Amino acid sequence: MRIYLAARFDRGAEMRDVAANLACAGHFVTSRWIHKAPGDPGLLAAIQDIEDLADADCLVSFTEPPTAGVPWAARGGRHVEFGVALMAGKRLCVVGPRENLFHYLPPVEIYRNTAELIEGLAHEPRRS
Repeated sequence: MRIYLAARFDRGAEMRDVAANLACAGHFVTSRWIHKAPGDPGLLAAIQDIEDLADADCLVSFTEPPTAGVPWAARGGRHVEFGVALMAGKRLCVVGPRENLFHYLPPVEIYRNTAELIEGLAHEPRRS
């Protein structure tokens, strides 16, 4: 399966590890952003992210726990990517807590960690 990983940009190193684990399970990660250095993302990065998402069968969104007073936890392109994947009819997986009301939709699969995700991806989509 071709998978797009959506997460906070500063989790890139963690997402590279996730990508390696997914590759060992026979999946291919389309997310080029996980290999980039911090900097101004700009237009090119947004275009590449949309291209990478379009090339995927599944979006996996890595969410953040609720944290009062931490404004960066709730923002980010991962929310836009989730919406694009939802409208494109892609398989949708969340690793971590639900962050918004769209994570409660019936097609969204919720996993507690990467190990559960890899196990879940080996099966037909489940309804959470």
